[in-house]
Amino acid sequence: MNSAKRRILRGLGRIFMGAAIITVAKSSSIQAASNHSLAEFNAGAATVLDCMDREVDVAAFHQPSKQSVDDGDGESGDPDSEMSNLVMANVHNSLNVREEPDEDSAKVGYMYADCGGEILEKKGDWTKIKSGNLVGWCSNEYLLMGEEAKELASSVGITLATVKADALRVRKEPSEASGIWGLVAKGDSIEAIVDDSNEDWVAIDFEGEEGYISAEFVDINFSVDNGETLEEIKERERKEKEEKAKLIANLGPVAVGATDEQLLASLVYCESGNQTYEGMLAVASVVMNRVRSAAYPNTISGVIYASGQFTPALNGKVAAQLSIGVPQPCLQAAKEAISGKTNIGTATHFRRWTGQEGIVIGAHVFY
Repeated sequence: MNSAKRRILRGLGRIFMGAAIITVAKSSSIQAASNHSLAEFNAGAATVLDCMDREVDVAAFHQPSKQSVDDGDGESGDPDSEMSNLVMANVHNSLNVREEPDEDSAKVGYMYADCGGEILEKKGDWTKIKSGNLVGWCSNEYLLMGEEAKELASSVGITLATVKADALRVRKEPSEASGIWGLVAKGDSIEAIVDDSNEDWVAIDFEGEEGYISAEFVDINFSVDNGETLEEIKERERKEKEEKAKLIANLGPVAVGATDEQLLASLVYCESGNQTYEGMLAVASVVMNRVRSAAYPNTISGVIYASGQFTPALNGKVAAQLSIGVPQPCLQAAKEAISGKTNIGTATHFRRWTGQEGIVIGAHVFY
């Protein structure tokens, strides 16, 4: 088993860290990097790194935070033992988390579909869990543990590569001599594609293309979404209102529906701008399927900006695209999805296709 996959497996054992491990990327750094020519990509070895830039002092990079699922030794620890503490919410809507193991006890927050946590204590038909900042008791009737929890986590979680260097070249192939797609900056977290074939490179989804970055200069972490405390829910709802207000201000005096179309179209462009129209419609349909489902927020903005769900929304790419406009095909896909059209049934998830079962459209699989 290679070191990257070992870290991912160990991450499953501590998956309760959830969205806390995600470092929100600065979109400005990526935007600036994309404006460089290929000649500039190959300049400045002390800043732009891949595995041939050995003169950089790797020890100077920041150490993984306490929330990282990688313990740093790459070898020790028993992943199977660690996974015994994993718990996943088994709900279609939301799960009440209470102060005490009693259905009449006060609520302290909620776990939603796809949320995971750590088992702290068991008492009769109740389990005390920790999911992000949420700590409380849940009825065992609505929890998955053991192998069932691991299976669900593997399906809905995401593997992220977080950049430790000032910047890394994204190669088209796992080779120093390969061409370059672009750059990723320090602190950026990009979806990683699990691949056993090469320990020196990490395959990533880079703006819809498969790219490769040096494994030496990234932290590999696996996460699922966290539950929310009542205080966090109020704060999230406040931020959503502010974000919506900004969108309206940026786009001018337009109808709320049009703003939703623009927002969804921007996400579609960021996630599938290089795919066929069918691929764009499929991404838009995932969002609308979530809006219609009781397991997710009931607004387009709520779904798009939900914690740990759509990386382009969290790292600023969606907002940046809105400011410069959205291509017509993406807007058309958004309009059709909002009107009820779908080419993926009721699927609520998608990821880059690497052989998984599901509805495969272009580079993505929908499930």
